[in-house]
Amino acid sequence: MPEVLHLSEVSPEKVLARFVEVASAGGLLIFPTDTVYGLAGRADLTPAVEALFAVKQRPAELRLPVLIGSLEELPRVVSFWPPGAAALAEAFWPGPLTLVVPAAPGLSPLVTARGDTVGVRMPDHAALRSWLSACAFPVAVTSANLSGSSPAVRPEEIPPELAKFVSLILDGGPCAGGRASTVVEVEPSGWRLLRPGPVSAEDLRRVWPA
Repeated sequence: MPEVLHLSEVSPEKVLARFVEVASAGGLLIFPTDTVYGLAGRADLTPAVEALFAVKQRPAELRLPVLIGSLEELPRVVSFWPPGAAALAEAFWPGPLTLVVPAAPGLSPLVTARGDTVGVRMPDHAALRSWLSACAFPVAVTSANLSGSSPAVRPEEIPPELAKFVSLILDGGPCAGGRASTVVEVEPSGWRLLRPGPVSAEDLRRVWPA
């Protein structure tokens, strides 16, 4: 059974320390984000990424997004930060927008589905950003549900058959957003909507009329 920490009952220092310790060792974690509960593992450690795909039953051809705590962490996730991505990030980060951009070489090839791009996002969740920034490595995060099922927005919605393979669950109660992020691929001539979400196409066009 996983270790469960209730964020309302444990000191922020202990939560941060356990987050970094478990992730550093290649363990899987579940925690609240600004959108839905996330399932995470080290993005630079292929065995951790393999485990993440296996427990979620996620198709290998799908990329895994990476969450960051600050813009200073971008170089370990992306190889090139296009001006258009910078404009969208300035407008919507921290928040529910994932930007697909050229990937850094240090990521596990499974994170990018053996391609050359990666989805990256800065969540609107201050505690999560502090946990991510405390790590000396990138963290891949996907929704904490079995592939094809609805994302969990409350800890009790996390599937037991997934949770039993996780080392640590951070229980923060219901997630405020309740909807997975918008996903946009940044291209040389503009952007392409890959998944609708809280940030609408109209919102995006107001920043970058692509």
